[in-house]
Amino acid sequence: MALDVDGKVALITGGSNGIGEGVARHLAGRGARVVLADLDVARGQALADELGGRFVHTDVADPAASTEAVATAVGAFGALHLAHLNAGASSWCGMGEDFDPEAYRRSMAVNLDGVVYGIAAARPAIKASGGGTIVATASMAGLVPAPFDPIYAANKHAVVGLVRSLGPVFEADGIAVHALCPSFARTNIIKGSEQSLQDMGFPILDVDDVVAAFARILASDSTGECWYVVAGRPSEPFRFRRAPGPRSG
Repeated sequence: MALDVDGKVALITGGSNGIGEGVARHLAGRGARVVLADLDVARGQALADELGGRFVHTDVADPAASTEAVATAVGAFGALHLAHLNAGASSWCGMGEDFDPEAYRRSMAVNLDGVVYGIAAARPAIKASGGGTIVATASMAGLVPAPFDPIYAANKHAVVGLVRSLGPVFEADGIAVHALCPSFARTNIIKGSEQSLQDMGFPILDVDDVVAAFARILASDSTGECWYVVAGRPSEPFRFRRAPGPRSG
């Protein structure tokens, strides 16, 4: 199910900067037609113009906005083959006396609901176009505990579970589903916290490293995989242990 992007149509949420921008440039440079969906109108429109693509103002927490973004891609270019559901937000919502229900709800709405709505909107269009790939940006915080931001870890773990479960479901439609799980990358989501993260032992990834992992996903023949991206090693699917079965006897 490897995807050759030349001539294909790609929708990228959170596409105005950071990982989304890097992926958009990568795809456009290889012949894809890109549609950027983001809240940042100025940056998004400028990048779309530069890449010969389209921009649509999108709040992924609104299911109607995801439907509109897919419709924009199909209306502009006649098809949809690839959806990179990359929009994200940090929560910094503790689970003690500092718990903030509004921060919690916004984090879940963007990081989890936005992926769910994006998949629901993109699947019929990708199927109608003959198949393709959906990549959701999760995080290493979706594969391991993240005590410094437990709500962020919760929604990223949910994305990982969703992708693993949908992989075999969508395979019959010719649609591969994967999660991109980077450690901390140099994007707006960690702006101002870089030194603190490095002090805690987290190297900061360049966006190019994450884009290279995205390219490996598109070149793969698998589905339902969660690809870790950490400093100093090539990206690969994370290997989950099988759940224990019932005891015999």
